[in-house]
Amino acid sequence: MRRPRCAAARLAVFGVVQGVGFRPFVYRLARRLGLDGWVANAGSGVEIHVEGPPAAVRDAFPAALRSGLPPLAAIERLEVRPAPVANLRGFEIRESRGEGGFVFISPDIATCDDCAREVAAPGERRFRYAFTNCTNCGPRYTIVLGLPYDRPRTTMAGFAMCADCRREYEDPLDRRHHAQPIACPACGPRLVLRDARTGRRMRGGIPEAAALVKAGRILAVKGLGGFHLVCDPGNLRAVRRLRRIKDRRTKPLALMARDLGAVRRFAAPGPAERRLLLSPRRPIVLLRKRADLPLIAPDLGEIGVMLPYTPLHQLLLEDLGLVVATSSNPKDAPIAKDEAEGGGVRRLCDAVLTHDRPIAMRADDSVVKVVSGRPLFVRRARGYVPYPQPVPAALRSDRVLVALGGELKDTVSLYKNGYVVTSQFLGDLDDYRNFGYFRETLAHLLRLFDARPEAVVTDLHPDFRTTRYAASMGIPHFRVQHHFAHVLAPLLEHGHVPARPVLGVSLDGYGYGEDGTAWGGEFLLADYGGYERYARFEPVPLPGGDLAAREPWRMALAYLDRAFGAAAPPALPALEAIGPRRSAAVRAMVRSGLRSPLSSSCGRLFDAAAFLLGVAPFRLEYEAEAAMRLEALADRRFRGVYPVSVAAPSPGRPAEVSFAPLVRALVGDIAAGVPAAAVSAKFHDSLARAIVRVAERARRERGTAEVALAGGVFLNRRLLARTEKLLAAKGFKVFRPVAYSPSDESLSLGQVAWGLARLKSGGT
Repeated sequence: MRRPRCAAARLAVFGVVQGVGFRPFVYRLARRLGLDGWVANAGSGVEIHVEGPPAAVRDAFPAALRSGLPPLAAIERLEVRPAPVANLRGFEIRESRGEGGFVFISPDIATCDDCAREVAAPGERRFRYAFTNCTNCGPRYTIVLGLPYDRPRTTMAGFAMCADCRREYEDPLDRRHHAQPIACPACGPRLVLRDARTGRRMRGGIPEAAALVKAGRILAVKGLGGFHLVCDPGNLRAVRRLRRIKDRRTKPLALMARDLGAVRRFAAPGPAERRLLLSPRRPIVLLRKRADLPLIAPDLGEIGVMLPYTPLHQLLLEDLGLVVATSSNPKDAPIAKDEAEGGGVRRLCDAVLTHDRPIAMRADDSVVKVVSGRPLFVRRARGYVPYPQPVPAALRSDRVLVALGGELKDTVSLYKNGYVVTSQFLGDLDDYRNFGYFRETLAHLLRLFDARPEAVVTDLHPDFRTTRYAASMGIPHFRVQHHFAHVLAPLLEHGHVPARPVLGVSLDGYGYGEDGTAWGGEFLLADYGGYERYARFEPVPLPGGDLAAREPWRMALAYLDRAFGAAAPPALPALEAIGPRRSAAVRAMVRSGLRSPLSSSCGRLFDAAAFLLGVAPFRLEYEAEAAMRLEALADRRFRGVYPVSVAAPSPGRPAEVSFAPLVRALVGDIAAGVPAAAVSAKFHDSLARAIVRVAERARRERGTAEVALAGGVFLNRRLLARTEKLLAAKGFKVFRPVAYSPSDESLSLGQVAWGLARLKSGGT
């Protein structure tokens, strides 16, 4: 009797395929199709050998691999090639093969429904166990030490599995097959409650910790990527004390709510916002306030809230319902990942609910809002990092590239094998503690992805720490203008290769310009290979230099001087607070140019308008505070615009957008008693229409019909929504960040694009 025909194939799978239940999925699929062979993790992803009927091997199996994937798995590339028939019998999951390589791992993922039910079910052996997880959920990026992703290369290596966990781990048909963080009360991490003052162990665990919060105490809780400081948002004394401890007078605090019902008490999430809140990523979602919670997000229209994303949070919120959950770090320092770091979290709280599973890589909670139905990231970290970003084929290189970002809101990005991995938010590197976090994260990414960079890209600014650090790396160093990198980021994100330059609208507070001056309101005709500064905001003096970014009254006086010249502007309540002597001194600085460099900054325009309207403090506590207060003031019911002047370009100078007419009209409205909500709305809409006017001129003169929106100013929900809508109505194709933030977090992504273009053009 003749044996049936037999064929064999070797498959290499590249993507998020380790630690996400992919191998058990392959095992079940092969058995269902009657195929023999094996599957194994490899340094480059997952390798599969199958043999059996030719149609199943060549067609059915590869096709089925792409359908019905486990929830966290994602195939980026699948290679199939014929292989010799080895006459194997049965299908098996083999041990991991090889070291290093470049394989994607899943971000940390919130507790899945199956695990949540187990934690809540009295009959389950993981009932009320705070570290319950499976292949579909749990810690990933924050516990991994190396690849391939196996338990010995995670911070779970020190926990020996009990017999029950081992049985689940080794059963290909079990939900926890090769779930590297697998644990149970008998063998896994354990919680301990400590007194913050003495460090001694306290009696009890989660219920006792919750009781402390109810009693008005501040609790530090160790989560996935670091510690939270937790208190009762309804206890104003506790919130005030937390703000004093954190030296955080007005900066908003994040909340964690037990469920959507608790969220609806103070906010009204729409469908897209509900999806984000309930998603496996579980970011902090910025929602429009429905009812005010005192001291949580003062003077702002949005409030940030997340749902529990670990069993520990789930159990803690059972009785509490709603808590403040802010990162447990001193002001401007990175989130703490162990109790002793940075002087110890114990000095920030009354008690610590901690555990003995080490954190390999710290990561803050991600923060996102919804604009026109799509996400807009304020901060990209836990739940999204280190998900890969494919690079357009026209830019791909076989060389390894690293980009170090800027100075504020920094990230680093690594390019290898056609993909970019961008780190979590690292903070402002002018603080030495965050610079240490930057070096820690860069080393972790290079080690994790077995990367040896052959070139490095940084900002053009010569005094940024990242620029100086890159110069010490001993490899080719490319430097790219700040706003150009901003524009390239959304193009790379969307895989767009322009047929002709796009108009990049890059609006932020500050970026070092090619001419050595401060840029910040830029219209660049750009592709990956270079840019032309087509238009800019009219430069205005920054009285006091860097002080002008922290004290918005200075910018108010600078814009008034530009708008009214020697004539006295109308009397405004906000100006009375400055006082005549201070006003005269600053106006003298502006007119003489003494310590008053010129800047085209859009952020400083927002500061000036906010102060003139009386909503900006004399001195800002945090970046964009004045702009956020101004946005909160705008009423969606009001429409209208102020005049803006757009001057034609001249030889050697770009076109200029002057807001002097706007300032005169805005001041007139304030003096006439027009409601502040209407003035703010008109201000935002005027800026959006000015952007469209420049875009229309660029289309007439240069033929570009594509616009990229970038820079931290576009975190403004009203401005972004209005600008997108108006541009689309005029027939423009708009690219704006969706998977990344438009702020300086995206600089490293745009820098990668520029670096790859340089390599393609022969740069070394």
